[in-house]
Amino acid sequence: MTTEPIPVTVRILDKEFRVSCPENEQNALMASADLLNTRMREVRDSGKVFGADRVAIMAALNLTHELLLQRNNVTGSDDSFTQRIENMQSSIESVLQNSQQQKMEF
Repeated sequence: MTTEPIPVTVRILDKEFRVSCPENEQNALMASADLLNTRMREVRDSGKVFGADRVAIMAALNLTHELLLQRNNVTGSDDSFTQRIENMQSSIESVLQNSQQQKMEF
């Protein structure tokens, strides 16, 4: 498999677009195009937004919003995980310190 760009045809809202991407990223591109197509159809079929440009913008805003929420959740999880590690490290240090003190008393 090569990383040389190859032309890939994706179909979004019944229109074909040729996009160049590395061969090893072709499946990801196709999945992205499928997701975008699905979201754009949902926006269009809601009947609240008219015009392909507006449908594309609304779908992009919705996807971006979801991405930012996921990033914030991951960042929050990382912070929580880091805090738990620091608490465990502090507990371990405390136990070791107590153990050293007990050894010195005997």
